[in-house]
Amino acid sequence: MSAVAMDFLQKYAPVVADQFVTMNSTQAQNTLYGDVNLESLNWLERTWASYYIWMGNPVLATGLMSFLLHEIVYFGRAIPWLIIDAIPYFHQWKIQPDKHITKEQIWKCTKVVLITHFTCELPLIYLFHPICCYFGMATYEVPFSSIGLMAAQIAFFFVFEDTFHYWAHRGLHYGPFYKNIHKLHHEFSAPIGLAAEYAHPLEVLILAQGTISGPFLYCLFRKDLHILTVYIWITLRLWQAVDAHSGYDFPWSLRHIIPFWAGADHHDYHHMAFTNCFSTSFRWWDFSLGTDSKYHAYKKRLAAAKANQRAKIEQEENERAIQEGLEAERLVLMGGPNKIEKIKIGSGKKQ
Repeated sequence: MSAVAMDFLQKYAPVVADQFVTMNSTQAQNTLYGDVNLESLNWLERTWASYYIWMGNPVLATGLMSFLLHEIVYFGRAIPWLIIDAIPYFHQWKIQPDKHITKEQIWKCTKVVLITHFTCELPLIYLFHPICCYFGMATYEVPFSSIGLMAAQIAFFFVFEDTFHYWAHRGLHYGPFYKNIHKLHHEFSAPIGLAAEYAHPLEVLILAQGTISGPFLYCLFRKDLHILTVYIWITLRLWQAVDAHSGYDFPWSLRHIIPFWAGADHHDYHHMAFTNCFSTSFRWWDFSLGTDSKYHAYKKRLAAAKANQRAKIEQEENERAIQEGLEAERLVLMGGPNKIEKIKIGSGKKQ
């Protein structure tokens, strides 16, 4: 930061200015790791400590690393799906094979995502370090947690986020919330990986609470959570979100290995039919509360189709699901209470 800008902050916002003050390497090592034998650590832990010493400011170090992690993981996972979609060989596993994304849609999606990242997420990510410290989460500290503890914590975060997302997502389908917030995300009836965070800034903030509140809630009860574990969790969560919007269901997709995993097959139907499959990672909330009944009826009709007629029937079923979805969306926009859950399977009429 320039001297002029720092002088301005020190004069008018000293608390903010303090967050940008950096230490030299000797000061940083003595302040952050004065009682730690760095030579006894493994390579990753030494590299982690070296980064924080080099940055000389834990707040800046965590903020920069958090933002770069988010951008690299998100686009690093989304771009390969665009490449796959451009290769005809993979279209045999495309869930809605008759739907194709245009360059204009990709560019519009990219712009909205980047604007949201830099105007909405970046300021919050910068505040991540102070919030972590407030809740007692380790940030610059070393050594890291054990692999077993990390795995248990991440499993909890997955379950918590899936529960939060299910109910928040259903809430976003309520008339005013859908019309003013969630409708933007549903512009893609056949989603692409890049569209995982193509959403209204309020939706990004609301659903992000499921991802980050789990770790903070955990910290209220235990003080053994390291931010590295949260980074691994966020990486897995971003992969899950992008993959769920990919539009592809491969024979090796995770849902074929873990039966209760949702995956693209599950979430793609939500974008197509509008009314079912509100969960993110797991299927149990939708299954328990019957919000996947249309999805299962759809899959049953496809399974019953003869091999030589499957492509035709799949196209007809997809078109019917889309038309019912448009009607359900219209009813929500009209403000009818829970009308979307009163549409008969295959009829397009209210019960």
